[in-house]
Amino acid sequence: MHASPFRLPLPPRASLAGRFAFVFAVFALCLLTGLAQAQQKVVLQLKHTHQFQFAGYYAALEKGYYREAGLDVQLVEGHGGLEPEKAVLSGKAQYGVGDSGLLLSRLSGKPLVVLAVVFQHSPYALAMRQEGPGNDIRRIAGKRVMIGSLQDAQPQIDELMAYLKKEGVNTSDIVRLEHSFDPNDLIVGRTDAMAVFVTNEPDYLDRAGFPYEVFSPRSAGIDFYGDNLFTSEQEMNANPERVKAFRAASMRGWQYAMSHQEEIADLILNKYSRRHDRLHLLYEARQMVPLVQPVLVEIGYMNPERWQHIADIYAEQGMLPKGASFDGFLYNMESGANLVWLYRVLGAAATLLVLGAGVHFTLLARERSRTDEAIRKGEQRFRTMFEAAPMGIALIDSVSGQFRDVNPRFLEIAGRTPMEMKASRWMDISHPDDVAPEQEKMAQLNAQQLTGFKLTKRMLRPDGGVVWVDASINAIETESHPHHLCMIEDVTEKKETEALIWQQANFDTLTQLPNRRMFLDRLQHDILKSRRDGTRIAILFIDLDHFKEVNDTLGHHQGDVLLIDAARRISACVRQSDTVARLGGDEFTVIVPELHDVERVDSIAQNIIDSLLAPFPLGQEQAFVSASIGITLYPDDAASVDDLLKHADQAMYAAKGAGRNRFSYFTPALQVAALNRMRLTNDLRGALKGNQFKLYFQPIVHLATGRIHKAEALIRWEHPQRGLVSPLEFIPLAEASGLVVAIGEWVFHESARWVQHWRREVHPDFQVSINQSPLEFQREGASYANWLRTLQQLGLPGQSLVVEITEGLLLDASSTVTDKLLQLRDAGIQVALDDFGTGYSSLSYLKKFDIDYLKIDRSFTRNLAPESSDMALSDAIIVMAHKLDLMVIAEGVETAEQRDLLAAAGCDYGQGYLFARPLPAADFDTLLKSQA
Repeated sequence: MHASPFRLPLPPRASLAGRFAFVFAVFALCLLTGLAQAQQKVVLQLKHTHQFQFAGYYAALEKGYYREAGLDVQLVEGHGGLEPEKAVLSGKAQYGVGDSGLLLSRLSGKPLVVLAVVFQHSPYALAMRQEGPGNDIRRIAGKRVMIGSLQDAQPQIDELMAYLKKEGVNTSDIVRLEHSFDPNDLIVGRTDAMAVFVTNEPDYLDRAGFPYEVFSPRSAGIDFYGDNLFTSEQEMNANPERVKAFRAASMRGWQYAMSHQEEIADLILNKYSRRHDRLHLLYEARQMVPLVQPVLVEIGYMNPERWQHIADIYAEQGMLPKGASFDGFLYNMESGANLVWLYRVLGAAATLLVLGAGVHFTLLARERSRTDEAIRKGEQRFRTMFEAAPMGIALIDSVSGQFRDVNPRFLEIAGRTPMEMKASRWMDISHPDDVAPEQEKMAQLNAQQLTGFKLTKRMLRPDGGVVWVDASINAIETESHPHHLCMIEDVTEKKETEALIWQQANFDTLTQLPNRRMFLDRLQHDILKSRRDGTRIAILFIDLDHFKEVNDTLGHHQGDVLLIDAARRISACVRQSDTVARLGGDEFTVIVPELHDVERVDSIAQNIIDSLLAPFPLGQEQAFVSASIGITLYPDDAASVDDLLKHADQAMYAAKGAGRNRFSYFTPALQVAALNRMRLTNDLRGALKGNQFKLYFQPIVHLATGRIHKAEALIRWEHPQRGLVSPLEFIPLAEASGLVVAIGEWVFHESARWVQHWRREVHPDFQVSINQSPLEFQREGASYANWLRTLQQLGLPGQSLVVEITEGLLLDASSTVTDKLLQLRDAGIQVALDDFGTGYSSLSYLKKFDIDYLKIDRSFTRNLAPESSDMALSDAIIVMAHKLDLMVIAEGVETAEQRDLLAAAGCDYGQGYLFARPLPAADFDTLLKSQA
């Protein structure tokens, strides 16, 4: 007889208990088959876009935990705010992820139920730019802050606002900006502070090398839960089994995700989002470990006392009434809705118990065995996670400070063996400077004033090394006296990087002296102290004389060696409490605070000058420099930092102008002179457009014939208010402001116009000499192409002009200077060497460059007399020049005797008041015509 395909045959000679077990198995198989065929569709609304923050839900999907529970789950991205609450209450989603603000919503009448806590500690914190050691959250007052949305009061701002209030910051004193969630806004200064997730934004700030400080509400005892899985009462009542199954599958996913971080990071990148790279996802995972605490607490665990703590904080803020009840807010897996099914099963079991007593005891024994095995495996799993955790974890006796249990990572960070650790106490391995503040926090923890705290501290290793750690310390309940759990992460590299960034931002990399930023900070601090104490401050501006020559002749490397030695010498001349800084280049400054005797400043300045006069050994060479020092006093000379610096700079330039190698105090006269220079420079900018420049000409006379075929063009400035301004006064200002180039072009065009006239009216070979500033001549990229085009347009040869340059240009004849001289030679424009004999020229320079005229300086001509040394030098210059085929022009000829002596010595030309003073162009034209 064959069995029907629709019926399962019973085993032969089966006992009553065996038949019962067989029927029960068939029933269970059918039930499971039905569930597998009818997957229930549900939606989980996330808070934000996909990232590791929701890793457990991705794991539950990927590993099939939802499918095994008969669920077809869809994960929907969110954009913050109250979006998950709205989705769950409207029925668009059955489940959501929210923070501790869910408690506010529940007590405002929204039927929400928290199923599980995922983040045992909230990730919310405030990030601010780091401004040196000893940062304080209270400096946020008056600053621009991105904290929550201005349009939608997000729950996240509640704990941060409570934190600020508890720290004594009036939230009305901060300037709230719309939150962009972009760390770059903090980096570039669009905001001064920003609400962040400690699992997220710090990674991007670290990558940018931005120095920042994170302030957590937990430091003030405000310890909120982070992400929570929640649902609605409607879902609870309608589908209690689905709620239970969804919660269990989600928590399995979270347990897997936190144990397989790299796998889930790859899953997110492959299936969900590439907004963040793999390194960031793993960073997020590591930072979540102390927040989720998967090793220490069963994921999903909720403590009603912690929720009461959160309610108390809200009550302190006036957001909830004191003693508000939140019954029904926390999910209870043993709730009545679930017990209905349980009672039915128990009733059926009781009915079947009589029939299957034997089977029952057998199954009970097996269940007990499975339970023991599950407990063993659970303990093994948690121990494995404890041992393999990426951060150091230790259980510490709160009274004695002894280590009760330590994982390998903690031993690695502490640099100790298990035996050494057991013989140590927590405070023994702490840096002495960090013990006191930590003991204060531990006292509050043991007094149950805090449930936990975080701090950054230094740990001492047996080899004398110091390691920086971020430590998270939490009290835990034990059967004996108090213990606390300590989790540490090695942040030595981060601290060293922060220290390096701070050092580079505040100290000069070459001399290791404070830079301009640190100098200004210390000066401001000293001024505040001076106001309290009624003392004076001296500021010394030091500029090294002739340093450029050292750089140009021996190279920048040797120049750097000199600067380092100069910094050492200056520092040796002042007290340790004084500040020596390098502002840049060869400029140094000294702040002398708490000054009771002003005469002591003279001694300091002179010691610095004397110290810098000693030769600087630079390899095989020696260099000699001196110093010009400007001194200003606070509060005598000025009350503000800017004015003090400006006055010290003016005094330093006064010392340079007085001959260098000296110091000069600021005086009101210097300020007047500086203002005059500034105003004159401003007037100079409009002089060209205002046609205020005039060209004067002084004749250059041929001594043998007395004829005038040459002239030197000299510029004059007829100021509308000041009258005639000397070139000695305005040419240095034109060079400093860069206006000398435009002025030089004007002089050339005016000279070319007049030489064209005099070649036509006076003599066909008439020449005009034009003075060129070294700045014009050395200017990179400039050429004489425009000059040549102008001369061609006017029908003038190059020989109609002579360019007068100084000897200093030939001393440092760069390729630019050499190229300019070659351009002049090729164009036929002659070159005169002005003020010859007063500089550094030698026969080698005269042989190397194409020079046409030497102009003997007036200092030789002034004292010419037969048998005098000046006469002998003039004779020598004239003979030497003629041997080199150069012609000679003597400047400053004022007497007939000087003229006759020069003519007798063979000098070609003379120029001076004997023949004529510089004349306006029209008057000079009349002089030439009278000569004709």
